[in-house]
Amino acid sequence: MREKALNYLDDKKFNSAFYYFNKSKILFESIKDSSNITYNLVMMASIQQINGDYYGSKETLTEALPFVRKDYNYSASINNYFGIADKELSLYDDAASYYNEAIKEAKDTTSKQSPLNNIAVVYIKQKKYDQAITILKSILDSKILDDSELHKGKARVLDNLGYAYFKKGVNDKGLQLMNKSLELRKQIDDSYGSIESYLHLAEYFAETDRQKSNQYAQSAYAIATKFNSIDERLKALSLLISNDADTKYAQKYITLNDSIIKIRNNFKNKFAKIKYDSKKEKDENQKLRLEKAEDLVSLQKAEYQKFVLLIIFALLIPLVIVYRRYYLNKHRIEKIQTSYDTEKRISKKIHDELANDVFHAITFAETQPLATANTKENLLQKLDDIYARVRGISRENNDIDTGANYSATLKEMLSTYNSSTTNVIVNNIEKINWEAVDEIKKVTIYRVLQELMVNMKKHSQAPVVMVKFDSNAKALLIDYVDKGKGCTKEKIIKNGLQNMENRILTIKGTIIFDTEPDNGFRVKISTPK
Repeated sequence: MREKALNYLDDKKFNSAFYYFNKSKILFESIKDSSNITYNLVMMASIQQINGDYYGSKETLTEALPFVRKDYNYSASINNYFGIADKELSLYDDAASYYNEAIKEAKDTTSKQSPLNNIAVVYIKQKKYDQAITILKSILDSKILDDSELHKGKARVLDNLGYAYFKKGVNDKGLQLMNKSLELRKQIDDSYGSIESYLHLAEYFAETDRQKSNQYAQSAYAIATKFNSIDERLKALSLLISNDADTKYAQKYITLNDSIIKIRNNFKNKFAKIKYDSKKEKDENQKLRLEKAEDLVSLQKAEYQKFVLLIIFALLIPLVIVYRRYYLNKHRIEKIQTSYDTEKRISKKIHDELANDVFHAITFAETQPLATANTKENLLQKLDDIYARVRGISRENNDIDTGANYSATLKEMLSTYNSSTTNVIVNNIEKINWEAVDEIKKVTIYRVLQELMVNMKKHSQAPVVMVKFDSNAKALLIDYVDKGKGCTKEKIIKNGLQNMENRILTIKGTIIFDTEPDNGFRVKISTPK
């Protein structure tokens, strides 16, 4: 079973590999071989991480913990995979803790270098640049990675050290180290590693030399495409879009991002089904074994029990039928009454709020010369007001899903503003741990972004809109940018944006508007976690 799984993994047939690793695990469970059970679970978790199922991988790794005794090789590997999952889920403190455990359990000094580098990467994500620099310099000073077989690791450390210096503001030293890493990667033909070098250099030149930044981003995109590395392709496209490169990159980003979300969700569902089906099969087999192990009862007792059961069954059938009819009838009446009440309430609201406005609009259209520009514009304004009221009534009767599907609901709302003239790009929404955000904040964020999109549609007429989500230890961050007409800052209140500010203030957040005529519209939102 395990050999089959490894062959499928080499061929990148992940569903089949996961299935046979799971089968192998079940076989070793039957002989209580803890070491091989752990090996199969670790391989299953690695497959889940390759396909973006980080929560699923943590569940699989947790399943392996009871089987780990004093085998430090597996223990170090499990902690390292926990660290990778938490890093990708932006749980940076937890990730650093797991990497530290992996270092303690590593069998030799060389094995410690990878988790040390990973901790430094986490510190860079947390903007703890001095701590990251200290760790990375200590790795280089130890000379452990000078061995030719470890040059890939040395190039990775050089690149991360240069990137940390750049993020700290020591630009010249940072550029020198990042270039040194790129040259080393070219010498040892580490094409995959060079993707990260090009991305870091593209970010470095983003503010000072956009042409050079675009060249590095395009190089990263080309190599990532060759290796079918989706996340790196998305990062490269994001940099190109931020640099105001060709608008074709925005469309590529949308297509690629939507495609990978569907593929990864499909993998998650299949992995979960494989585990569920195998557990169900295991439980059924165990049940059969228990049934066979039990002593057979006497034929007389069995016949007596059968007779009693038949009598009970015969008595229960009429009762079940009567109760079922009663329940269905009661449920149908309640459903009809609820539907009637809802229709009555909506009908009253439409009659009270919209009927007169529609009548006046019809009368206006019949009595006024519509060929006149002012008259036509007046009629259009009346119709727009009626449309706004209809939308208001609709929204009042549709709740916002603040549960497990919140991110999908929010993204769907934002995507409705896509059109033939406007591309809406939603970035990193799935990386936010929405379960940790309370319901009131979710509703507020939804409504504020909805008002921003309506404002864009009415006033901005932007060809490209980007909404980017991020978070740190204390706050949830949202950046809104459009390439529309913009406006003077004095007109912000007139455009109804004061209402957004009031909403954000109620959840103790901040919102900053930045706009000028013909220079787009930017909004930065920050809410405490």
